Amino acid sequence: MEFLRSQKFAKYAIQFKKFLRRHTGISISWLPDSAKVYDWDGLSSIHNHDFMIDPEFVKAYQRGLKSGGAELHIYWRVHVALWAARVASMLEGDFIECGVNAGIISSAIMEYLDWNSLKKNFYLFDTFSGIDPRFVTEEEKEHGKLEYNKKIFESGGYATDVELVRKNFSQWKNVQIIQGAVPETLNQVSVEKIAFVHLDMNCAIPEYEAIKHFWPRMVPGALLVLDDYAFFGYDSQKEAMDQFASEANISILSLPTGQGLAIKPPI
Repeated sequence: MEFLRSQKFAKYAIQFKKFLRRHTGISISWLPDSAKVYDWDGLSSIHNHDFMIDPEFVKAYQRGLKSGGAELHIYWRVHVALWAARVASMLEGDFIECGVNAGIISSAIMEYLDWNSLKKNFYLFDTFSGIDPRFVTEEEKEHGKLEYNKKIFESGGYATDVELVRKNFSQWKNVQIIQGAVPETLNQVSVEKIAFVHLDMNCAIPEYEAIKHFWPRMVPGALLVLDDYAFFGYDSQKEAMDQFASEANISILSLPTGQGLAIKPPI
């Protein structure tokens, strides 16, 4: 019986349940509670994850997926972003996202926060054409960043129709979409106070330049969420963010979701 309560058994059990459901359509519920493992998006955990059945989370997550038109399993990553956004919503300042794509994270956030009830602006930056090769480092090129970018682009993984993206966000007020490459577009927006920044550009230089630009404008307690900070294969981005952290005399919390989290300290 000890094996039935072990983490190893739990992982095998959930894999078996997924296998049956995928290949036979059979769903089984007779496995013990130890089989309730979170096993998505590179993260496997037997710890509590009942946020997944919270009605507010479910509604926000589904709204986020609606914007992208794809079935994704990034529950814990979205959970982190929603938590940070809720904390930031109680601060003075606007919201920023660089690397919007179809708008999955930002749509989930606005649904979660009832965005139209807040007196804040949400500025959304993206090329809407994938990664700009001008800002890819030599190290990233050596690791196949350009080839990977091309593959994602050709497979339809990047949102390229800006009008569809605008339509997705049309239900909310005070949303501004800025098309073009960061850092070239950063000065197109005049924002004095920032409460929340989410960076997901899959490229080191734009992310470094973005946070260097926005950090002085972030209010004390403002939240920074880095989507790729600890993600496997994204070492260049982590190195760039660690460099900024050293310059700003802050630390970044590395999360098992692959994200990074930082809070603007009191001045």
